Amino acid sequence: MNRSWGVRLSTTAAASALSLAFITGCSSSDSDKKDTAADSKSTPTAAAAPAAKASTAAELKKLLLVAGDVPGYAVEATEGLVPRSKDEQKVDKAACGPLVWSSLALPPGDTTVSASNSLKEEKKAGGASKPTDLAAALDATRTLIGLSSYDGDGAQKAMKSVSDAITTCAGGYTATSSSGEADNGKVVKVASEKGTGGGDEALAFVETVEMEGQTATVHGEVVRKGNTVATFYTINFAAFAGDGKMPMNPPAIVTGQLTKLK
Repeated sequence: MNRSWGVRLSTTAAASALSLAFITGCSSSDSDKKDTAADSKSTPTAAAAPAAKASTAAELKKLLLVAGDVPGYAVEATEGLVPRSKDEQKVDKAACGPLVWSSLALPPGDTTVSASNSLKEEKKAGGASKPTDLAAALDATRTLIGLSSYDGDGAQKAMKSVSDAITTCAGGYTATSSSGEADNGKVVKVASEKGTGGGDEALAFVETVEMEGQTATVHGEVVRKGNTVATFYTINFAAFAGDGKMPMNPPAIVTGQLTKLK
């Protein structure tokens, strides 16, 4: 399994934050082109549209969900919880990289322009007994959100890379930290599934993860809106320790984030 959602979760860290180290063609036509020996100058096409220009990281950060955007969820920063770059992860199958990056809120495509945060479900107070800080941290649904922006047709290529990875990596893959830290689990199966959808293009996948004798299914979604790609990955550690069925990505979070994208 790639190290995206908390293998390094410790008793002291669990009360405050999750270490997300766990789960971890575009063709052009030129039908009017003519070769002219007498004139070496090319005439620009008046109807040509300007190529899409990537947003800046600062602009993406302003588009992330903030407190109050999705009722019932608190916003958490991801600094220190996920890798800062793809260089901090090693994947045994290069083609599976886009799935790893999507689960880590890193750009699935070829860009370094990105921003991320995490939304944690707020539980209502009450119940017969008060859970411990560790238990409360484990029994919390969190959705990691990543935004990335691309020049030209980079966003479409990013989506294709994820689509290809879902097929190519159906039999699973393994990702570890570049520091050589031991990993005790792996993704053993990947399949496409129906997600919330939306945007200009949307993909959803489910990963079957094995770790220390336990198995869990975790859900990811990747949605393109214009030249921005949004990734969503949701986990609840109590579910992992229980029946292994992780929650789907909350539709309110997916649609809420897409609404904020230009």
